[in-house]
Amino acid sequence: MNITILTYGSRGDVQPFVALAIGLQKRGHYVKLAAPHKFNEFIASHGINSVSLAGDPEEISRLINDVGTNPIRVIASLWKYIFSIAPQVSRAAFPACQGADLIVHSFLFTVGGHSWAREHNIPDVSIQTFPMFAPTRAFPNVSAPNIPPGSLSYFSHWLATQIFWHGGNLGYGPALRAHPEIDYPRRLYFPFDENPPRLRTPLLFAYSPSILPRPSDWNEHVHVTGYFFLDEPNYQPPMELSSFLAEGEPPICISFGSMVNRRAERIDQMIHEALKRTNHRGIILSGWGGIARQPSDDLLYLESAPHGWLLPRCKMLIHHGGAGTTSAGLRAGIPQVVAPFTADQPFWGKRVHAIGVGSKPIAVNQLSVERMVRAMAEAESKPVLERAQATGQRIRGEDGVEEAVRVIESHAAAFGKSPIF
Repeated sequence: MNITILTYGSRGDVQPFVALAIGLQKRGHYVKLAAPHKFNEFIASHGINSVSLAGDPEEISRLINDVGTNPIRVIASLWKYIFSIAPQVSRAAFPACQGADLIVHSFLFTVGGHSWAREHNIPDVSIQTFPMFAPTRAFPNVSAPNIPPGSLSYFSHWLATQIFWHGGNLGYGPALRAHPEIDYPRRLYFPFDENPPRLRTPLLFAYSPSILPRPSDWNEHVHVTGYFFLDEPNYQPPMELSSFLAEGEPPICISFGSMVNRRAERIDQMIHEALKRTNHRGIILSGWGGIARQPSDDLLYLESAPHGWLLPRCKMLIHHGGAGTTSAGLRAGIPQVVAPFTADQPFWGKRVHAIGVGSKPIAVNQLSVERMVRAMAEAESKPVLERAQATGQRIRGEDGVEEAVRVIESHAAAFGKSPIF
């Protein structure tokens, strides 16, 4: 099959789909991956045909960090930015779908990718890195992690879906009229409704059932595949990293990923002091935060390093709770301390604590040296360490990409036999 994958966001949003693209190509499929232009080189380095999309995902990070954890403000900021770049993104994204036999779409392309596939009479599959569009009573929507299980949880999922659907529709008509030259779908369709005779779009969640088991009240079109890990066996660490790891005990890794936050300098100072008080060595992956200091015997700053390579060489992970970083810590089997910023991060922070592989999360605006020191001590306890190691072993035995490829191929085969033809 010719398969086009549509995704948008930070590296944590793009990297799982690189892993999926590799898995699909190993099965003989031809894949195009449309993602922000910032990741062209990264995608191409793994032998994937990259389609460059406009916009700067760093701007999304800055916007949602500035509004904090209020879900309405987060969504409003997100839609405002999306509508501002939608025409530029669409000029590349929808032409990338021409000639495809199947479309794979992630969060921000959920409706647009499905609608394009529907109008062109081809199958589509939705893949999300967090639970969305599948109401359940078992746990709340990621935007409201403190709601208890039950009817309120179910309502939180329904409400989040309504906001997503109607918010997207709100700006679609004007965009369609303003840019008739773009191959927009003529109308929007929601992927997960039953619309016989067209088969319902499969909804795949690319996380492990070890951190969030599949609820019994989900329909059969919803799948929990396991994480999509991207291994980089040819990675050669810089000399400073190799030397640092060799010269002392395993360090704590601190990674706030793609978060751009105005408190970055203050957070860095607190982390530095907490490491000093607890007599730990640390590797700080600065990412887009931009903080960097001179290395010492106990502290090393790097812009980035593959989590799959680095984390098994560390004793603990302190991070923001992004889905990708959380998954890497779980797979490595090391305890975690989560200081969530926004979006789905508080939800994953609570899950890390709930399954016993990390300390209770600390919201980034409540972070202090004393709280960080206590959280590190909790994460170092024997029960947490043993649970983290056991969870890591289970997750290393899963193959999310293989399961996703199986579902994609199965759906494509069933679609070809459906009465819609």
